[in-house]
Amino acid sequence: MTRTIQIDVVSDVACPWCAVGFGALTQAMDQIGDAVKFEVHFQPFELNPNLPVGGQDAMEHLTEKYGIDQAQMAKNQAQIRLRAKEVGFDFHPEGRKRIYNTFHAHRLLHWAALENGLEAQSRLKKELLISYFCLRDNMDLQTTLIAAVSRAGLNSDRAIEVLNQNEFDSEVRHMQQHYLDLGIHSVPSFILDGKYLMAGAQPTESFVSAFNQLLTKQD
Repeated sequence: MTRTIQIDVVSDVACPWCAVGFGALTQAMDQIGDAVKFEVHFQPFELNPNLPVGGQDAMEHLTEKYGIDQAQMAKNQAQIRLRAKEVGFDFHPEGRKRIYNTFHAHRLLHWAALENGLEAQSRLKKELLISYFCLRDNMDLQTTLIAAVSRAGLNSDRAIEVLNQNEFDSEVRHMQQHYLDLGIHSVPSFILDGKYLMAGAQPTESFVSAFNQLLTKQD
């Protein structure tokens, strides 16, 4: 009987390390292969819930947040781009232009899972990360979000309806609060089988090791 491992990925579209973690997780699942059936749920977390429409200049935001100068920030961003490329994300060499609020992206991710399934949600998550970090799109624009929906192979008309009618607002806020109440205040965080936490953008081999340990526990 094939073992099923449930993975709740608490993350944000605005988080570059979440893209790195996503890529490493995908690589690890591919390495494990048919020995395990993975059930991956992407759960909402907003790094910048109070940002207004228009967002904030990325370098200004990051230097304010981390208290380091632009030279060090540029060095850090280059290191993140390298890690991202190793796991399949080709970040834009000039980095993000602005930091945006991502609540509407999370509503679409909730919709994708609910009405189209977890694989569809995963495809949309990847495309939204590509929009943010590889294409440097304006994440406040509905056209940006719908382009990601289209690339993920989902129904654009239904997605527009979700956005325009404020669907899944309360559901997303409820889930965000749920994970905050569990003590998760940084992302990405990966919860395996509802009880084992892996915090941060783990390397591929760490996920593989964790999966193998879970398989051993089952035996």
